[in-house]
Amino acid sequence: MMDPLGRAAARVELAIGESWAWITQDSGEALFGVAIAGVLLAALWLLKWGALRVLPREIGGHPAVLRAMVARTMLLFLIAVALDGATHAVAPPGPLMRLVDNSFTIALAVQGALWIRELVLGLVHRRASNGGEDSDALGSAVGVINVLVNVVVWLLAAILILDNLGVNVTALVAGLGVGGIAIGLAAQGIFSDLFAALAILFDRPFRVGDTISYGTSTGTVEHIGLKTTRIRSLSGEQLVMANTKLLEQQVANLRRIDERRVVLNIGIIYQTPPDLLEALPGHLQKIVEAQENCRFDRAVFIGFGPSSLDFELVFFVTVPALEAMVAARQAVGFAIVRRFAELGVDFAYPTQTTFTAAPDGRLIDPTEVSQRPAHN
Repeated sequence: MMDPLGRAAARVELAIGESWAWITQDSGEALFGVAIAGVLLAALWLLKWGALRVLPREIGGHPAVLRAMVARTMLLFLIAVALDGATHAVAPPGPLMRLVDNSFTIALAVQGALWIRELVLGLVHRRASNGGEDSDALGSAVGVINVLVNVVVWLLAAILILDNLGVNVTALVAGLGVGGIAIGLAAQGIFSDLFAALAILFDRPFRVGDTISYGTSTGTVEHIGLKTTRIRSLSGEQLVMANTKLLEQQVANLRRIDERRVVLNIGIIYQTPPDLLEALPGHLQKIVEAQENCRFDRAVFIGFGPSSLDFELVFFVTVPALEAMVAARQAVGFAIVRRFAELGVDFAYPTQTTFTAAPDGRLIDPTEVSQRPAHN
């Protein structure tokens, strides 16, 4: 039984023999086919040349992906397209037709692999060029993606070419599938962390320098690696988290806060006059509006506490910096203390009053009993 390469060589030899006979016996039609192929090749070459002249080299400071794909178009692919188009205009012998079809399929597989590789890697490199502080980690990620993309596209191209040459690729595909499953199971943890790292680097829920909060920890991101992310906690130690474990949690990016919400609970004594109570929300609003970068939300009475009448003041600091929020909260607090002193409003503090009862159940003020003269 002849091997696939031997069969291919035999088909080429047969095609050459019958093609020569066709050319010598029907030279007019053969020359017409060659002319059509030449015209098609010239048109395709001019189309590629014009596209390279028209398409910009860069878009937004990044290399143009479409222009790079056009530049990677091979001359052999253009020749194969021209020959395949010519065979539809003339009637060459069957072996020559099959040879041209096979050549076109192989050229298309190789050219398609080049186009897909250029497209994917071009988009990845474009994304990576905006890395900023993450450039080191993105460089590592791009290296891994280059390897993965090359392996996948050229493996698919090789399978398509072998199938076109008459090789039974069913067993090969099945073997690759089983091998891929085995490798995936063996390196499941590594691949999960790798894809989690790629998700962090390209989706960018946070970046190096961002302050994030997850679980019970808060800290600043120092490094995003292919397996772990390093975070400097507020208390000073460095936390190392696996990328997969980190993305499984709810992560709050504190750097991307547009404005910060401040809630102050204020308790005043029950002896405060009702008219003054009703006026307090207006006074609190004026205090907040007098502060820079503060937006008033509400000031309302919220309930009767055990030893106080409770009010809630809510406002927003429109500057995202934590320092601005702390300073505004302090300024509002001091202004409230000063204004309440002017109004004669007393802050409440936990108090408790004890009453003594007489045998008949009447309440007795202990101070009055202690002030009575003693009987001889």
